[in-house]
Amino acid sequence: MTGQLKFINNRIEENALKVTYDPTENTGKVIYNISLIKSEDLDYAIDIYNEVFHAGLCLGDRVRFAESGNTFGDYTIPDGHTGIITICSLTLDALLYRKGVPLNPIGGGLVEVIDMTPRRFTAMIRYESTTIDPISVMISHGSTSVQEVIHNGNGTITANLRECHMEAESGIFGVLDDLNDNGITGVLDIGVPNTALLGVPVTPNYIGIAMVGGTNPAAAIMETGRWVEINSMKGLIDISEFGYLSDY
Repeated sequence: MTGQLKFINNRIEENALKVTYDPTENTGKVIYNISLIKSEDLDYAIDIYNEVFHAGLCLGDRVRFAESGNTFGDYTIPDGHTGIITICSLTLDALLYRKGVPLNPIGGGLVEVIDMTPRRFTAMIRYESTTIDPISVMISHGSTSVQEVIHNGNGTITANLRECHMEAESGIFGVLDDLNDNGITGVLDIGVPNTALLGVPVTPNYIGIAMVGGTNPAAAIMETGRWVEINSMKGLIDISEFGYLSDY
């Protein structure tokens, strides 16, 4: 049977098997998001993205701004629009899977930030319970205040959460260090075994890892009243396709 609905946790696993990115060599394919903006808003979007990056609310400065007509997989940027291609934070889950780390992607949602410190998830949709990306849902409902966090240190951003077995702790930090060495950041918080992280319980003998949402820049743009369409976890793309914010 074709056209079956797939829950997000199943899509994460499918994409994870296809990820080939090697952070030690900085080569291979990662999971990506595409956010559409109107082409006339491009300069404004670049400024916003820089603000989000310097506030530490995205996965780094790897980005590609694609003109209309560019095709990514089965998706073509429409006329009059520009695509913002970003690395999806679920790429981390794929790398952990490949390392053999026992892993459960939990869900995505909203995190309250006070004085630039993440405090708690105020809303979450579990991946096993939805066929629609939770973070896209939160942003489309206007639930974020990324701009407030950037300028005042208080507000709401998007993030996702996964749990990993505590015995794989050294492997987990090894992957995170390799990503950080290549400018892919975005860790909000890492828990301790058997302890809730940002208010969300974890399975016994597991630790939680919270990452910022890869589409926080798109959320920040949307908050200013500009039109944005978000397509999360769109597919896989080679890391070489990305440039850096300084390139634009």
